Amino acid sequence: MIPNPEILHCYRTFYPESQGGVEQVILEIAQKTDKCGVLTLANSPLRLKLNEQFPVTAKRRWFSIASCCVGPGLFRALYRSKAKLLHFHFPWPFGDLSYFLAGRSRPLVVTYHSDIVRQRVLGTLYRPLMHWFLGRADRIVATSYNYLETSPVLAAYRDKVKVIPLGVSEQGYPEPLENALVDVEMQYGKDFMLFVGVLRYYKGLEYLIRAAVNQPYRVVIAGKGPEAKRLKSLVDKLGASNIYFSGFVSDEQKVALMKLCRAVVFPSHLRSEAFGVTLIEGLMNSKPLISCEIGTGTSFVNQDGETGHVVKPADHLALRKAMNGLWSDPVKAGEMGRAGRCRYERLFTADKMVAAYHQLYREVLLVRGLVD
Repeated sequence: MIPNPEILHCYRTFYPESQGGVEQVILEIAQKTDKCGVLTLANSPLRLKLNEQFPVTAKRRWFSIASCCVGPGLFRALYRSKAKLLHFHFPWPFGDLSYFLAGRSRPLVVTYHSDIVRQRVLGTLYRPLMHWFLGRADRIVATSYNYLETSPVLAAYRDKVKVIPLGVSEQGYPEPLENALVDVEMQYGKDFMLFVGVLRYYKGLEYLIRAAVNQPYRVVIAGKGPEAKRLKSLVDKLGASNIYFSGFVSDEQKVALMKLCRAVVFPSHLRSEAFGVTLIEGLMNSKPLISCEIGTGTSFVNQDGETGHVVKPADHLALRKAMNGLWSDPVKAGEMGRAGRCRYERLFTADKMVAAYHQLYREVLLVRGLVD
């Protein structure tokens, strides 16, 4: 393990405390990049220091406001870091402030995962710092051309934006043992509709729940998050007995769920959902996808009519029609799943993503005169 990484990823949360799509991307890049490390915040910092593949420095999270994690210990850790290049993951306003106070003008790569959609009042106050931060970045990475073309923020920095799609490594997922598959089948059966992710406001899960009411198939919602209580209350109110909340699942359990489901449903209805790593995992596991057209990378991953269905956002009837179609036509579902697997191999492997980042790092360091 490298005690003083040359490339340092900075983000508000990380494994194992949080297991969202951004964390998965950081993990993939860090595992395949020499002299790489992670700087983050955590409620229990010592848990995150057990990583043996690359160094993780975690400082205590004091509080979070509007999904922005705050922990002043990050300032000192960032300032003392000997990293040559800092890689921040946006949006994280406290991260922008940290770079302003402790970045020491080091080369900066920013992966732009999402516009700020919901926090409009706070966004107005934050805008000057945001534009300073993005203006200071040596390069900004968009995760799809879809997002680059539709983001008003990225439009102002188009000359420094590079598109690098996200990717995941099949080798990073454990093959589930037979008893894990049996356990999942005993709980949920086979051919259920599956959602995997953090239960957040922009995931559109209330529309998935309404779409599934009184339908013949089961729906499994895997993950935890701030919307869990509200969503469970909605299920009780609607009497949707075919919906199951699995809570947090291990990687082995997630793979078992993927293998046994009929389709992966990703009903995110707001632009806060910029890509959707779960969609890539669905492609990797040869499963058809259902997602919503929100003008982001979700419709780059999922090709309507080829790898699944892309439907109108926040429309439970459209979601129901798409799920019913895949439920009633298993042959078509299988064809879409196989097409999805081909698309994964062509575009969304971790090796392709990491190679593009390695090239970008080298370009930035060359321009700054920090590498031969």
